[in-house]
Amino acid sequence: MTRTITSFIDGAFVPADGARLFDKRSPVDGRVIAHIAEADAAQVDAAVQAARRAMAGEWGRMTTEKRCALLHAVADEITRRFDDFVAAEMADTGQPQHVMTHVFIPRGAANFKVFADVVKNVAAESFRMDTPDGRGALNYAIRRPKGVIGVVCPWNAPFLLMTWKLGPALACGNAVVVKPSEETPLTAALLGEVMNSVGIPPGVYNVVNGFGPGSTGEFVTRHPGVDAITFTGETRTGTAIMKAAAEGVRDVSFELGGKNAGIVFADCDCDFDAAVDGIFRSAFLNTGQVCLGTERVYVERPIFERFRDALKAKVEAVQYGRPEDHHSTYGPLISREHLQKVLGYYRLAVEEGATVVTGGGVPTVPAELAEGCWVQPTIWTGLADNARAVREEVFGPCCHLRPFDSEDEVVGLANDTDYGLSTTIWTQNLARAHRLAERIDVGITWINSWFLRDLRTPFGGSKHSGIGREGGVHSLEFYTETRNVCVKL
Repeated sequence: MTRTITSFIDGAFVPADGARLFDKRSPVDGRVIAHIAEADAAQVDAAVQAARRAMAGEWGRMTTEKRCALLHAVADEITRRFDDFVAAEMADTGQPQHVMTHVFIPRGAANFKVFADVVKNVAAESFRMDTPDGRGALNYAIRRPKGVIGVVCPWNAPFLLMTWKLGPALACGNAVVVKPSEETPLTAALLGEVMNSVGIPPGVYNVVNGFGPGSTGEFVTRHPGVDAITFTGETRTGTAIMKAAAEGVRDVSFELGGKNAGIVFADCDCDFDAAVDGIFRSAFLNTGQVCLGTERVYVERPIFERFRDALKAKVEAVQYGRPEDHHSTYGPLISREHLQKVLGYYRLAVEEGATVVTGGGVPTVPAELAEGCWVQPTIWTGLADNARAVREEVFGPCCHLRPFDSEDEVVGLANDTDYGLSTTIWTQNLARAHRLAERIDVGITWINSWFLRDLRTPFGGSKHSGIGREGGVHSLEFYTETRNVCVKL
């Protein structure tokens, strides 16, 4: 029997009586795997009020030590139920098991522990000042939770990206109202069970399911009882949320879209395979559905053809299949709608003059997978720098390869975009690497690596890729209000 997923409000799953239900389909084979109850404005209001009661009650009075111990317990319970979270995420996204077990689910647990430890160990400012009477005064800072945080989550790495926001929000003492993507509701619901089992007070963690405009997402972002909003997703949606947040002058933190550059210098020839593997992962991991992924690849001319051919061979070796199949290395896109978007860009690239090195369409898969959202990983060359396929975020498994001849040229190419999220640079010349890291306008630069994250470091985008920084102490700046206390001595 297909299960029904309902909202989780004030420590309990809400009955679906009278709610509008929508189907959650498997991206692998198109089967309906769950019915999701859409939260209306009244349910969103109930979630916000529950969060506000939690802030006024036990959670708001709880010591930092006890709160952080509870978050460690959440992380431990996620680890204990690791297989359940892996199964839920695979069902939601269709991505291979090894991606879940090695990256996405472990990071989800780590997000709670890391930020609990940050909150316990970061000092606040203190200054002694002179006064005309010679006695002086003491100023010190205190941090207080911002209140109720609206957490609007994407579908591409749902558990990792949700907990990346939940970890610091809860560690700082806030309560949350989470709106997962309508495409990926399962792990958010499962986390509600975890919260209850370890003793997180009711109302601290709330989940409301539904869509964006005119639905649950808009109800959350426009609710006057939501004190701040954090969002990961496309720039267009971020713009709409920012307009909503302007009512009440509420704070926002956004990680938005990207059209990220990968830069490969000829001197990486001594570690050529690592550069190929790195670009392959950055372009095609999670079927290219990664905000930090690489869609523009610039390769220094002496190794351009060799690099193109090596990347082509690696792409053509992917294995399609169910996520639990250990031979599968490549999953589907999230939905039929997104499949049509990506295939539209595949057609557009050809219309714009691309040479298709490999891919460009729908692969042949077994009959039982034919209704899934499968697409070929694709490499292009030959597009003009102003082509739409080069400038617009596709958010699919594709990249355009272009040769370059000088450091100044490639810096100009990398920066010629409305976005500024990330870049990855492959070179053995560390002096050059440091120079480029300063010159390229992005929030994070990887040198001879990709997707490595120390959670203590600042993370966020520039230009159209986001507002604000999160990670380590930088998360405290968003999830708390810093106050000054002045004591006359």
